[in-house]
Amino acid sequence: MTQRPTLLSVTDLRVGFPDGPKGRETLHAVRDVSFDLAEGEVLALVGESGAGKSLTARVLLGMAPPAARTSGSVRFRGRELLGASRSGYAGLWGRHVAFVPQDALSVLSPVHTVGDQLAAAVRSVRRTGRAEARAAAVAALDRVGIADAARRAGAYPHEFSGGMRQRAVIAMAMINEPDLVVADEPTTALDPDVQEQVLGLLASLRETTGAALLLVTHDLDVVARHADRVLVLYAGETAEHGPVERVLGRPRAPYTAGLLASLPPGEPTGSRLLPVINGSPPTLREASSSPGCAFAPRCPLAADPCRTRRPTPSEVDAGHLVSCHRLTDVPDVPTCLFQPGGNG
Repeated sequence: MTQRPTLLSVTDLRVGFPDGPKGRETLHAVRDVSFDLAEGEVLALVGESGAGKSLTARVLLGMAPPAARTSGSVRFRGRELLGASRSGYAGLWGRHVAFVPQDALSVLSPVHTVGDQLAAAVRSVRRTGRAEARAAAVAALDRVGIADAARRAGAYPHEFSGGMRQRAVIAMAMINEPDLVVADEPTTALDPDVQEQVLGLLASLRETTGAALLLVTHDLDVVARHADRVLVLYAGETAEHGPVERVLGRPRAPYTAGLLASLPPGEPTGSRLLPVINGSPPTLREASSSPGCAFAPRCPLAADPCRTRRPTPSEVDAGHLVSCHRLTDVPDVPTCLFQPGGNG
């Protein structure tokens, strides 16, 4: 099988925020995250709230918070983006890189029709007349399954349902056939049936255009159905990274095993209690100050080295990376370590 060219390469990405007297200290929300994304590939970023998923995605897009301190490397087709000005991203946004947010209303203007906004997206990257841009907007709405697209193009966002707004945002993201789509929890606010429709639509459009997808999600079922590879983040660090079938089929990191154990079973088990990961993710200050593994306080396998040294990703199989000191002791992590209602 021919290896696809690398589209996006992230190396040792760190994102921190100033702290302490006069902001001289830095609390890291993302620490030493690395991954490559090939053309046409789907990579999912997963983890609990606060794991650094959305922050990582926004840094890649040049949308980091103003106070953020970043280091490392982010290369798109070999071009360094980290630290670039907004003008440095201008030639990429829309034409080569597109964004699908969790909340469609965060990107849709309430005072312009949906059709006008899609047409503006077309004209931002193509030299075309208003009539041609309008026709492209209607065609894009039709492709995402919005009935009577010519008429609905004249509606305002508040006249669309939540599912229709998300379809419109996907239409806007895909209208210029970008190379990379970054989708940040694109279906969280939708009911399950609409979620599956929207994800299926995104997959179909991506296959048509050949775009790669960076999917930020907390839903492992979505990852299993739609992603090629998965990067599991915990407290801003890599816990596990590799092909979906290996990471979800044979998790080697205790954190990944805990996430999988917490999923509702496909068949009734007779118990009303689901396994859980005890405790809560660390605060930014706790994660930055800990000398050991950030997951150690919640991990049923934690030993002395886990509390004193940060683990670094090591390869356990081809392309399968895990950050865990216990790998040499425990070749497989049984999900039964996480008992219903907690593990003590």
